[in-house]
Amino acid sequence: MRLMSLTPELVALCHREEADPGPDGSWTQLTDEDFRALASRLSGEADEGPLWVFAYGSLIWKPAFESVEQQRATAYGWHRSFCLDIARWRGSAAQRGLMMALERGGRCDGVIYRLPDGEKPLQIERLLRREIDDQESVSSVRWVPVRTEQGSLRALGFWVGMTGRGTSLGQPLETVAQVLARACGHVGSGAEYLYNTVSHLEAFGIRDRNLWRLQGLVADEIRSIHGSTPEICTQHSIT
Repeated sequence: MRLMSLTPELVALCHREEADPGPDGSWTQLTDEDFRALASRLSGEADEGPLWVFAYGSLIWKPAFESVEQQRATAYGWHRSFCLDIARWRGSAAQRGLMMALERGGRCDGVIYRLPDGEKPLQIERLLRREIDDQESVSSVRWVPVRTEQGSLRALGFWVGMTGRGTSLGQPLETVAQVLARACGHVGSGAEYLYNTVSHLEAFGIRDRNLWRLQGLVADEIRSIHGSTPEICTQHSIT
């Protein structure tokens, strides 16, 4: 049993009501035709057989798609990183947030989901519409080689290898913790996102050393902002 320092009580302190500012007009929004064309290209690049999706963050605890099988998988050459700067969703213009992507280097243990048999372009298009909405993000959608207990395969990955505008790569965990403890948007807070990810990874028996350290840092940061009281200091058990 492991005890998370970041508890639901601490996470609740980070929540506040924020209005959805809508899309940032400086990014090039994808059209229906863009989504169809990208889905067709990715489908043409897919392996024969089932469609698999690689989940390493929110797709683990909020997949928003139907799956018929799930199992642990490892992507080598990538690691989780809070490197996406956001002023929407779990951040705002007043307090920008950070979301996870896969950054180069190391390994990432996650979960792959097998989608029901069906027309791949349509399945992929539905996934694309959930995960991205602008042209600048298209390059972050790619087929990722993963290893499972049954062997190797390729799974569709999102927010993989983002660079340039909108990214802050290689930030110290202490800096990330300061942001996550303060950022909140119309769908929730950065602390909530981290808590859900760590707790669900633990449920799959996946222990991400950096995220585990980060949740402790975020818990400390929240206490420093709001003060330490018995009501918010109870640790949360993960079995």
